[in-house]
Amino acid sequence: MRVTIADVAREAGVSKTTVSRVLNTRADVDSHTAARVREVIASLGYVPSSGAVGLARGSSRTIGMLTPPLTWPWMGEVLQGVVDTVEAAGYGLLLFTCNRGVESVDHFTSQVSARAFDGLLVVEPENTLDTITAMHRRGLPVVLIDDRGHHPEFPSVATTNREGGAAAARHLRTAGRTRPLVITGRRHFGCVRDRLEGFVDVMPTPVGRIAEGDFTEISGRLAIERHLAQGTVFDSVFAHNDLSAAGALRALRDAGRTVPDDIAVVGFDDIPMARHTEPPLTTVRQPMRRMGETAADLLLSRLSGGAVPAEPVVLPTELVVRGSAPTR
Repeated sequence: MRVTIADVAREAGVSKTTVSRVLNTRADVDSHTAARVREVIASLGYVPSSGAVGLARGSSRTIGMLTPPLTWPWMGEVLQGVVDTVEAAGYGLLLFTCNRGVESVDHFTSQVSARAFDGLLVVEPENTLDTITAMHRRGLPVVLIDDRGHHPEFPSVATTNREGGAAAARHLRTAGRTRPLVITGRRHFGCVRDRLEGFVDVMPTPVGRIAEGDFTEISGRLAIERHLAQGTVFDSVFAHNDLSAAGALRALRDAGRTVPDDIAVVGFDDIPMARHTEPPLTTVRQPMRRMGETAADLLLSRLSGGAVPAEPVVLPTELVVRGSAPTR
């Protein structure tokens, strides 16, 4: 059951107006009372709605955004899409990043009430979906960006990961490649399972040529080094993101293999770096800025009383052909 501002006021022994003033960090509440109210807010897990905050100053006109570390290679594009949309609507943005894992999440949850933002956009840090879902159930409007196959009970924006994997396989098959090596991300991510399933549906790949990575450059490099050392025969690589594809390119070059003549390489994401590898990277483009724009539009519509879709909004991926895997 949703915790209300009246519940907080009753538990703290103050008026709803006093609670609202604490939420807005007003100076006209004495420090002892404010501290007591904040303790009750934390103990009850209260999440303020824009209406509650409005008791003191109207809507906060502020959106919160919770993300993994901004070092994630595509976060900048997603964030720019959010900023462009939010600012155009006259809202501000409060950004919370999970640089320190659980400690960062605890810090974020302790500030939700004090920050009093109207709604939350989330690029899910690992192991936070339960916490975010609880906030949603208490009344905080939430939209998830890149749902990773989790399909939460609140609105989300995703891309066609399965079709993206299939497009990579069709391209390699058309180019005459028949023995791919696949470098995945971590298998517990739904997007990884979707990309792999889409690929192997088109080009069946034995387990011995599927290497689990972690979306880092070094995981791509180590996967290539390991399979070359084992004598694995492959004529192409499908890496589940551009960073691991870049690591694969480096390892192949160091081993004296020529790309694309000996081995073709395809990545996923189309981050800016993909245009500047040697050779430039063929990849499956995710519309990252559009994902941010779409999620922000969904949240703003929800805040204005509009309807939001019950099913995830799924945006299309697109194969971008460059020098690492040209069309023959």
